[in-house]
Amino acid sequence: MTNFTLQTKQYIENIQKQFGIIGQSEAIQNTLRMLIDVASTDLAVLITGDTGTGKEVFANAVHNLSNRKDKSFVSVNCGAIPETLLESELFGYEKGAFTDAKEQRIGFFEAANNGSIFLDEIGEMPIATQVKLLRVLESGEFSRLGSPKIRKVDVRVIAATNKNLTNAVSQKTFRSDLYYRLNQINIVLPSLNERPEDIPIFFEHFAKELCKKNKIIYKGVSNEALETLMSIDWKGNIREFKNFTEKIITLERGDFITAEMIDKYIPAPHLETNYKNIGESNALIHIPSSNEIMSSDSLILRTLLAIQNDITGIKQILQKFGDALVDIKNDTLSINDSMVVYADNAELFDNKEIPTISEMEKELIAAALKKCKNKKKDVAILLGISERTLYRKLEEYGL
Repeated sequence: MTNFTLQTKQYIENIQKQFGIIGQSEAIQNTLRMLIDVASTDLAVLITGDTGTGKEVFANAVHNLSNRKDKSFVSVNCGAIPETLLESELFGYEKGAFTDAKEQRIGFFEAANNGSIFLDEIGEMPIATQVKLLRVLESGEFSRLGSPKIRKVDVRVIAATNKNLTNAVSQKTFRSDLYYRLNQINIVLPSLNERPEDIPIFFEHFAKELCKKNKIIYKGVSNEALETLMSIDWKGNIREFKNFTEKIITLERGDFITAEMIDKYIPAPHLETNYKNIGESNALIHIPSSNEIMSSDSLILRTLLAIQNDITGIKQILQKFGDALVDIKNDTLSINDSMVVYADNAELFDNKEIPTISEMEKELIAAALKKCKNKKKDVAILLGISERTLYRKLEEYGL
């Protein structure tokens, strides 16, 4: 490793520590390198990413790593200010400009002169205000509401949004010329699902931080619990994950965190809804109730046919039990409620020849793994279960 690489690595680590940017994944490290490259320039920066990915943290870092770091950094949430007030808040107004304008007031742009302004939720900005913003970006000129006087500022604009501005432009809710002017540099923040390897680091950080603040003894977390956390779709990203971590640590009073504890506190949107318990929790196969079973001999076949899954994998299993009437539609297997499966040979259903449900689950998962080339996320989707359940089954069956 060259000295340059070592120095760069150390520099990135220092930046992460300074701004509280957590993670060692390739996705976040690449984003940090781009941050370093663009911060020292004076170009407009557009930060995009899902809600909760830390856009304001990166905006703050862009400013504090620039030549403007000793000047003002003004943060404005465009979506939180009523449309009728946004223009006057950004550019200021003169006394008497409107009914409640009892005194002169400078706007956010004047307050940020020679520094940086962060326009969060830029996609919520009304078209009329976008026109004035474009003028500031191109010439630095603007006028206060109620005044014909042209004023000039030197402000670096950093904008952020979780919206797809390209779509907004095509729908004519966002000006194309403003979009291209803001998008001189685009920093795309990865979602938590794109960097699952960082989840254990986040959990340790948030847990220890909370325990230190509340004088709780932190006893750690199991590998199985971390695997469970890594399998969840955290739609709220870092913000949601932090809230979840703080909740479970607080309510469990710092006890050693297990997978069972994680299951207990999983937010409702993340709960699985496509499997039924069969005595043991998290079973892959649904056993019909008594009124669903037309004959005891057909139980295994009906169980298999009820699973909407990979056709090839199911057919391979069905071959063990003989031919059955199967309706193949839209790459799924289905069975008519009135269908009765008859066995030509009674010996086919001899107990010695019928595999256990566990054996069928194992074979079904193995077939799915082969089809999906061992990509766990794809396997979980194919089987209609969460990655959490899949990981447990893989461990249970030694796959």
